[in-house]
Amino acid sequence: MTVKIAISAVETSGDLIGAKLVAALKAQDIDIQIMGLSGDKMIAAGCVQLWDQKRVNVMGFSEVLKKLPALLWLRRTVIGYFSTNKPDVFIGVDGPDFNFMIEKRLKQQGIKTVHFISPSVWAWRQSRIKKIKKSTDLVLCLFPFEVEFYQKHKQRAVFVGHPLAETLQPRVNYQATKTILLMPGSRASEITRLLPEMLTAAAMMAVQDPQLKFHLALANDELLGWAKPLATKANVSISIGDAHQWMSQVDLVLVASGTAALELALLGVPMVVVYKLSAFSYLIASRLVKIKWVSLPNIIANKPLVPELIQDAANGENIAKHAMEILTSDVTTLTQAFKEIHQQLNLNASEESARLISEFIYERPLHKYE
Repeated sequence: MTVKIAISAVETSGDLIGAKLVAALKAQDIDIQIMGLSGDKMIAAGCVQLWDQKRVNVMGFSEVLKKLPALLWLRRTVIGYFSTNKPDVFIGVDGPDFNFMIEKRLKQQGIKTVHFISPSVWAWRQSRIKKIKKSTDLVLCLFPFEVEFYQKHKQRAVFVGHPLAETLQPRVNYQATKTILLMPGSRASEITRLLPEMLTAAAMMAVQDPQLKFHLALANDELLGWAKPLATKANVSISIGDAHQWMSQVDLVLVASGTAALELALLGVPMVVVYKLSAFSYLIASRLVKIKWVSLPNIIANKPLVPELIQDAANGENIAKHAMEILTSDVTTLTQAFKEIHQQLNLNASEESARLISEFIYERPLHKYE
């Protein structure tokens, strides 16, 4: 009998992590069909794409408002489809604001629900735990400190490690290349805010050290026409969709806050993290956030391993200053801290998550994993 799994991954990072989960589920010795809202990597792993995640990939309060009608329509469509074509389990991959409502509606119909990648409920909008309990039967957590929060609120949750730690290994015997990588994010809104500041920083750094080379890695070609003239003028080379090939070959990365910062930490690459929202989005977010840091390396280590330049501080001059400080200092202690993060998260997360989901489908107990 075919096991039917519904899945919804709404961001580029969710597609990457979701693809590993899909592959692990497919590798199990069961007849399985996985379908839903996905990106290209999940398709390649064996997921049947019913809806393209590009419809949902937006950032910030004001940006979401602009696409709200389309987002609501898509969510209703997903709920309607899986209400009629009932799966054995629905898995929401990240995207809590989009996926929790789907999970809630399907759970009300007796469909089992799993949320893979806990939202940062421990960091901000902690009242969301009420919504999570109504929506999700099981939360799979990527970080160990998350489980304690859920246990306190009597929500079933398991720490599985991080899938990225399975494939990203700390680089060994790295030799400096004098190359700096620019990664301004995957969404149009963050790229348009951050890239001009990164290019300004690159120009200032080149004056201080003419041997430095700069490369811009765009996640997709959506803004290529806008970005290419700016990069060319700044003497910065540019490519699309190959950031992972560049990450381990550079001395430093100027990176938008998000999953990419964690990827760099797992590889052991120094970075300067930048974060910038619209004024409206930042006003709201700054009142809700309950943690000291915004980047995952700092949050996991519970100390400031990497510089974080937020909002007005995320300007070219500041970026250049912090970047040059890193380039001219000994990073041995930093790379050792990155290795410790890798060891902590490297638990074969995809296989473990697939096993737990299978046990959950068949009503087998989770035993010690609860």
